[in-house]
Amino acid sequence: MWIVVTLVATVFQTVRTAAQGRLRSSLSVTAAGYVRYIFGAPLAIAACVIALRIDGSGLPPIPVRFWFIVTCAGIAQIVGTVALLTSFDRRDFAIGTVYSKSEVIQVAVFSAVIVGEPLRLFGWVAVGAVVTGVVILAASAQAGASQRWRHIDRAARSGLAAGAGFALAAVGIRWASTSLGEAPSIIRALITLAAMNSIQTVVNGVWLVRTERGAIRNIVAISRRTVPVGVLSVCGSAAWAIAMSLETAAKVRTLGQFELLLTFVVSRVWLREPHTGREYAASGLVLAGIVAVVILG
Repeated sequence: MWIVVTLVATVFQTVRTAAQGRLRSSLSVTAAGYVRYIFGAPLAIAACVIALRIDGSGLPPIPVRFWFIVTCAGIAQIVGTVALLTSFDRRDFAIGTVYSKSEVIQVAVFSAVIVGEPLRLFGWVAVGAVVTGVVILAASAQAGASQRWRHIDRAARSGLAAGAGFALAAVGIRWASTSLGEAPSIIRALITLAAMNSIQTVVNGVWLVRTERGAIRNIVAISRRTVPVGVLSVCGSAAWAIAMSLETAAKVRTLGQFELLLTFVVSRVWLREPHTGREYAASGLVLAGIVAVVILG
């Protein structure tokens, strides 16, 4: 079940990220990132209320640590989103996304250290293959073979920061969800999502008001383009949260790197971004490592 839910989440995330990246022609990096929260939070809260009413068991006990965890996870996701959009600006949609896939090894490490859910030995070997592919992609396309391992472009730094933010968010979502006890997985997932999106709306909103006056007005002014991003975001986030309520964050986020294939399709067909054979080969290595983690991890 977790595999199906993860693949659904991957589709939502790929389309949402592409649409969000295209908002950069009208909005700043921070404002484009904020779109997923300001429109996603009300939908997440509504979904949570509906699910609780249908289930009929009432709100489960929420420990104090839950709020600390979701706040940290929410802030980490904000940082990751801004860093990812910056990476798009510095190179392009597909390669910026691949850089952020360093998230795979970061989730594995954070899961082992913070939550106590490590991968098996061959899972770590496969994660190493993923990281190798990301490092090859991080080398500038203009750099010669002798420079490839030394020349890391600016987009790589943003992509790696995005991976760290998303990794911490994924582990936080898993940890927060499991802290809600024995409630049904979908209830735990939606409560976690509603709480995190609400906190993100406030934190990111305060930052925007203080640093970019008029940004929220601009978001509303192009609502035909921003509302779909919010809807796709809450659908994808709900699916991720449900999957991570069913399985460890490391396995869920690793399988979710199937997004890489979808990303290159979107990049080529929708955004018309060309890529080299070396970039396709390195991305294939990343994908092979991902499959191996799911099977052997």
